[in-house]
Amino acid sequence: MHLGQTLSFTGDPFVEGPAAATHSSRGGVLIEGGRVIATGEADALRANHPGAEMTDHGDGLILPGFVDAHMHYPQTAMIASWGKRLIDWLNSYTFPEEMKFADRAYADEIAGRTLDLAIAHGTTTLTSFCTIHPGSVDAFFEATQARGMAGFAGKTCMDRNAPDGLRDDARSAHDDSEALIERWHKKGRATYVITPRFSPTSSPEQLSALGALWAAHPDCLMQTHLSEQVDEIEWVKGLYPQARDYLDTYEQHGLLGARGLYGHAIHLEPRETDRLRETGAGLVHCPTSNTFIGSGLFDMATRVAEGQRIGLASDTGGGSSFSMLRVMGAAYEIGQLKRNPIHPAQLLWLATEGSATVLHSEGEIGRLAPGAMADMIVLDLASTPGIAQRSAVASDIWEALFPTIMMGDDRAIAKTYVAGRQMKG
Repeated sequence: MHLGQTLSFTGDPFVEGPAAATHSSRGGVLIEGGRVIATGEADALRANHPGAEMTDHGDGLILPGFVDAHMHYPQTAMIASWGKRLIDWLNSYTFPEEMKFADRAYADEIAGRTLDLAIAHGTTTLTSFCTIHPGSVDAFFEATQARGMAGFAGKTCMDRNAPDGLRDDARSAHDDSEALIERWHKKGRATYVITPRFSPTSSPEQLSALGALWAAHPDCLMQTHLSEQVDEIEWVKGLYPQARDYLDTYEQHGLLGARGLYGHAIHLEPRETDRLRETGAGLVHCPTSNTFIGSGLFDMATRVAEGQRIGLASDTGGGSSFSMLRVMGAAYEIGQLKRNPIHPAQLLWLATEGSATVLHSEGEIGRLAPGAMADMIVLDLASTPGIAQRSAVASDIWEALFPTIMMGDDRAIAKTYVAGRQMKG
């Protein structure tokens, strides 16, 4: 039994506002067999379970572990690389780094490093692009398995506009991915994600092959990139002159659906937003990446009003931080630039239940409620002197939490638990 402050959601704060959250200044979470079996007020939990072993976190805020809905673990070693637009950045930094993942030992090293950094920053679930090398997928899932973490990932498929040694073809993309599905999908906490990088690096034949694979394995997720930068969109138009828009390059090949994850989705056309909403697809907001690479400003208010399903992500290494606190802070800043200040309740929901929802894993991750996996963190709301002096005069939980969202880092994560097992602190 873990005691401390608790904060949980009973609804969507984008619909119900902050009232969708319930805060207890003295609550608790009871864990058994790696899952949450009860939550509530501390006194009531202690009375109902007198024999439970107790860990008292004092004023620490017990939350679900963060859920990162889009990132690239192979880019961990090149995070915060200077300058460049998206295409130049890929050619200068990303592709040379991803070439190294032909070496399985290197893939193992970076997979382990990435997950340990995630745990240190309070992220307990990652959704990652791997590289074209099947061994990079094995390395990721073996590393998540060793730590007991939920992991969502797939082999990144590219058969054009990428360097020699970093291309596959339509057949190998399909066959390698299918073999990886058989090896990993729904084994333990692993979920396979069919992964065309984006339309410019896949031929129509490869996209069709991956669409057929998704149709044959409809319980898999599919992830890709969509409308990240305006010059990228112009490139797509030149490569797919018959397509109605960027989204159509996926739709024509069977790669649009409710279990699809579309990273960035900044510069959307009206037809695209209509089809994304109609199919129930998931959009993934990557604010630190969008500002770091200069991609543009995601319009959260408009997308929410349309009824889109939205998650939140670091997009490392395009994103410049491993911390979902920093990602939430960047989402707030972008909201301000779009004249839409996002409430702390909404930011926290995006980083937990919102991302879990686009991953079709609501109830399993991203929340602390009976039946959910006990992936959780204890947040120190006074982790630095600057944060402490502000939170000390807060009038409610949101005013106490917001300084940590805006100024916090791994020091704010007092403890991290994965399936009930302490991994930090």
